[in-house]
Parts: sequence; C-alpha cells; structure tokens
Amino acid sequence: MTINKTQKADTLEIALEGRLDTMTSPELEAELNKSMNDAEKLVMDFSKLDYISSAGLRVLLSAHKVMNRKGGLKITHVNDIVQEVFEVTGFSDILDIE
Repeated sequence: MTINKTQKADTLEIALEGRLDTMTSPELEAELNKSMNDAEKLVMDFSKLDYISSAGLRVLLSAHKVMNRKGGLKITHVNDIVQEVFEVTGFSDILDIE
C-alpha cells in the first residue's frame, strides 16, 4: 500500500493506493497517529484503494473517533468493492463517505 499525504492549512489529506489489510494497516495507523495532531479535518481519498479488511476498518474507526472531536473525517472516491464492505459492516452509517 502507498500512502500519499498532503497538509493544506488545517486539513490533512491522505490518499491510499493498493490494499488496506492486516499487513498494511499498522503503517496507516502509525502515519495517522503522527499526522492527525496538527489537523482539524481529515480527508481520505480511496480512489486507488482496491481492498479493505477488518484491520483497515479498525484503523478508520479509531481515526473517526479522534477526528470527530475536531473537524471530522471525510472519505472520498470509494469504489464499489470498498463501498460494499462499508455497507455490510454498517460503516456507511458511521462514516462521512462522498
């Protein structure tokens, strides 16, 4: 998985490419823990994310809890496969997905 990070004023933008699974979720979690402190808003671009596992969902839920106390977390450009995972797990009701 590739993580591309951009900071624009108080908004942290993270674009993921590849698979967010058991092997790659610790990398995303470490990056978020390091970067979220300086951000009021978090936007995650999933246009190139091919797959997400329960380990990836756990990282998203943790980020959502932190950012919910600030300006929020938004997920953009979700493909059909990832959207189906969000819907089956109920994450589509929890997360702000555009």
